[in-house]
Amino acid sequence: MRRMQPSHASTIRHGSRPPVLTRSTCWRWPRRAAVVGLLWVATLAAPLHAQTLRIASAFDPQTMDPHALALLYHTRVAFQVHESLVTRDETFGLEPALAVSWQQLDPRRWRFRLREGVRFHDGSPFGADDAVFSLERALASPSQRAFQLKGVTAVRKVDALTLDIELEAPDAVLPEKLQYIGIMSRAWAERHGVQRAQDFNGKQETFAVRQANGTGPFRLERYEPDVRLVLRRHAAWWGWGEQRGGRARHGNLQEVVFVPIRSDATRLAALASGEVDLVLDPPYQDIPRLKADARFTLLQMPDLGQQYLAFDQARDELEGSDVKGRNPFKDRRVRQAVYHAINVPLIVDKVLRGQGVPTGAFLSPRVDGSPPELDRRLPFDPARARALLAEAGYPNGFTVTLDCVNVAWRENACQAMAAMLAQVGIRTALRASPTNQFFPKLSQGTASLIEYGWTPSIDAWPSLNALLRSHAPGGFGTFNAGRYANPALDALIDQIRTEPDLTRRRAMVATVLRLAADDLPYVPLYRRVLTWAMARKVSAVQWPSDSIELRWVRMD
Repeated sequence: MRRMQPSHASTIRHGSRPPVLTRSTCWRWPRRAAVVGLLWVATLAAPLHAQTLRIASAFDPQTMDPHALALLYHTRVAFQVHESLVTRDETFGLEPALAVSWQQLDPRRWRFRLREGVRFHDGSPFGADDAVFSLERALASPSQRAFQLKGVTAVRKVDALTLDIELEAPDAVLPEKLQYIGIMSRAWAERHGVQRAQDFNGKQETFAVRQANGTGPFRLERYEPDVRLVLRRHAAWWGWGEQRGGRARHGNLQEVVFVPIRSDATRLAALASGEVDLVLDPPYQDIPRLKADARFTLLQMPDLGQQYLAFDQARDELEGSDVKGRNPFKDRRVRQAVYHAINVPLIVDKVLRGQGVPTGAFLSPRVDGSPPELDRRLPFDPARARALLAEAGYPNGFTVTLDCVNVAWRENACQAMAAMLAQVGIRTALRASPTNQFFPKLSQGTASLIEYGWTPSIDAWPSLNALLRSHAPGGFGTFNAGRYANPALDALIDQIRTEPDLTRRRAMVATVLRLAADDLPYVPLYRRVLTWAMARKVSAVQWPSDSIELRWVRMD
């Protein structure tokens, strides 16, 4: 989500003769993992269509409610079914979706003309009533998409295919913020009692968790959480007939099966055996083997997002720590000590096997207004870290719990960081949790020290609002996991949202990011090289957000 266009994905093909997969050669997976993988994938139904794509990832989408979450692993699936008013093209540039055009009528009002002839998957027609309902639903608690729409005061129907969005203050880049604000059928939501978004953090179960009715290129056939999710081609989708350069623009998939497989070895066993066709997160240690195997194609691209460590800065005492009556992370010197204690280049080299870049920036330099010079990290310096802890009044360090999601590469990186922190006296207990336990800790701000990733938008404001602004009801600081609060930054972030001059806006973004770099509410870690591994019969378009668009995928 940024202003500059990414480089095109490169297709890497190597070798001419595929190796033979045996139990003792080639991939050298542990025998037990390979056997478990083959037993697991045997439970998959045989493909019903020649163009059935089977995708494996470590993560389950958790819910099909388009407004309940704002997570990559949810977005990858839910937005094959649900569409937004805008989307992005093959080069990641903004383009029309359910809205065919938009214009700023005055500083506080935008008008959107909607696409004619669109139908939901149940056959009902799409119109302005559905768009108004969906935007209002996304704005209302407990939606986790409200942070994108701060400043929207009203959404009004003008006619059957026109709506106005009214703002409390000017917003020159409002269309950029509308991607991933999913459009639902108002009648369907009312019929099934899901007029409000699912309360994911409250573990609420609603009809919209396992059912969906969108307008997108694929309709939901079946969703079994943590087992499989099946999509079928929506033959009446408005976009299938589009052409570019005299050729069909879109792909030929008839069916898509998503299968969550947390084990790295099992995911690759499934790919090697042909039980899945695409792995969105191949383990880093196996990427050289995949490149050398003529059966597979790899797409690789630098990540627009990155990983962070966030500190609890809200509570007066760290939960479970041996320091009582104080919260060490409220002292900037302690936060800086954590920064100096972590050897991020070593983590990139050993855990990511070189498939990443260390960063000192809070947002990628490709985000509009993010200064490139902030990408440089502070040095790895354990002696400086120990000195800073002593200056802050913690010469013997302290104990803390580090929360991490229990997916292999993330957990391995967290284990390395815990060991590095222990070397300077911060005795760190790692708590690795499954996604359905981890993500509520992130959005509810209940962790003492937590590792997580964030993929920004082209425009910087949604990320600044989500990560750095003080947490408050109504979409402020939704993913500010440490509940960091800085009134000066809040004021600047609010001004960025309403600044119409893009040059001044970029300067204000740079100011916020420099202030954040000085105050260190987070420790920025690294940006990965995104890698998808797929059978040679599959072709796809890769975005720097790591989200796949099934509408472009083809199978030969």
